[in-house]
Amino acid sequence: MSAPAPKAASRPLSPHLSIYKPQLTTGMSIFHRVTGVGLCFALPVLVGWLLALSAGPETYGQFMKCLLSPVGKLFLTGWSWAFCYHLCTGIRHMLWDAGYLLELPQVYASGRIALGVSTILTVFLWLYVWGIA
Repeated sequence: MSAPAPKAASRPLSPHLSIYKPQLTTGMSIFHRVTGVGLCFALPVLVGWLLALSAGPETYGQFMKCLLSPVGKLFLTGWSWAFCYHLCTGIRHMLWDAGYLLELPQVYASGRIALGVSTILTVFLWLYVWGIA
């Protein structure tokens, strides 16, 4: 005779995405992590740019040709926005750690401000780079 198999414990499940409705705070938290990972992919490009700069004008010219292609400009714009967004939401998190802006209306307002400021910073950065501002 064999012993009966143990019964699975009927434990409650923790709340999951199927229970919670999407919120601004959830999306911004996830996107903060995504932009952090995206910036990790931008770092080798920055190192490559510095290496090309130190290798001389011919190498630097070839590297800049790649960066100034339509695909290169798309990546540079995305990475610059990701940097500005990550910076703004990082400052927001530091304010939370200091005990500021923790009320729900302030959390949502600071989230919208972070989105707006990161976009404005990116636009002004590229206006400056292209010599327009």
